[in-house]
Amino acid sequence: MRIIVADDSALLREGIAGLLERQGHEIVAQAADADELLAVVRHAADDGVDVVITDVRMPPTLTDDGLRAALAIRRAHPTIAILLVSQYVAPEYAHQLFGSDAGATPDGVGGLGYLLKDRVARVADFLRSLAVVAAGGVVVDPDVAARLMHRTPTRLAALTPRELEVLELMARGQSNGQIGEGLHLSPGAVSKHVANIFGKLDLGPGEENRRVRAVLTFLAVGE
Repeated sequence: MRIIVADDSALLREGIAGLLERQGHEIVAQAADADELLAVVRHAADDGVDVVITDVRMPPTLTDDGLRAALAIRRAHPTIAILLVSQYVAPEYAHQLFGSDAGATPDGVGGLGYLLKDRVARVADFLRSLAVVAAGGVVVDPDVAARLMHRTPTRLAALTPRELEVLELMARGQSNGQIGEGLHLSPGAVSKHVANIFGKLDLGPGEENRRVRAVLTFLAVGE
């Protein structure tokens, strides 16, 4: 996997890069601010970039520069997967990422992810999330997903509490098998809940990548 890592903390940036290199991935470039991130992506995109991992808050303004750079990369290079990392449980960042045009067209484009930096320290979880995003999936940090669960918009109102619970775990990047283990459900019961979710969200059998579309519906809810 060819990866670009961006964070204004050299310690964290080098730590992520070193971890990924030990896993056999290639670090194409590193960036310490949003402008540098955009520049290195423009330079490297023609040779192929699979994933951009970037902090949300970076110079020059230390607000949401990394997020805005990620959205710009998404628009210019939709095949590149984006994994945002943040110190903050901020659902508004998830709304901007997953509710924007960048998150609205999952078919044939790179995956999207939003993780808290604490999750990066949990190496197995981080690597699993990275693999899901690189494969075109969607992952949101469990703490952010839990915060989003307190908001149930009209389009999700038809789901039962158990179906919402299953959808939240889908948003964490869990497979049906992992959902079943976590909720102590049989494979058949999980499949039934997932099928009900697809049906209630009007995601018929002809809809490609229904799992991603269902998760995006969950993540794109408003305040």
